[in-house]
Amino acid sequence: MNRDDEKRIAAKLARIMAMLCVRNTQLETLHAGLTPVTRAGDYSDVFVHDADGRRIPWPEASRIDDTEMRELMREIVNRFYTFHLEADDPKLQATIERWMGAATKWDEPEIAPRMISREAKQIDLIAGLPAIPPEKIKTD
Repeated sequence: MNRDDEKRIAAKLARIMAMLCVRNTQLETLHAGLTPVTRAGDYSDVFVHDADGRRIPWPEASRIDDTEMRELMREIVNRFYTFHLEADDPKLQATIERWMGAATKWDEPEIAPRMISREAKQIDLIAGLPAIPPEKIKTD
């Protein structure tokens, strides 16, 4: 198989896996609801007021708590696991076919250099992302 065919197949697979294993999960529930209005355009004029009376700027407010993140990640892992183990199941094949049209309308996937770069930690720091070692990521 040539490189172009590999890329085409990988793109198709990435899109349908994202649709079935990530998008159509509890993530949709977290995404639902009212979106705050910003007149500044960058949400610097939006604040969250919590039960302790704190006024938290929207860009600094966590939108998902640890329990929600844990449940979301479990669901996503279970869906990826099911996708890989049951890929030949006729019901899963029908679901894939049903959602493929929507998934193919998404942008072309690109290589995520941070996943494969030896300089990933440096790239994260330059991008302003926290340098969290894998052993510090909550998994329970």
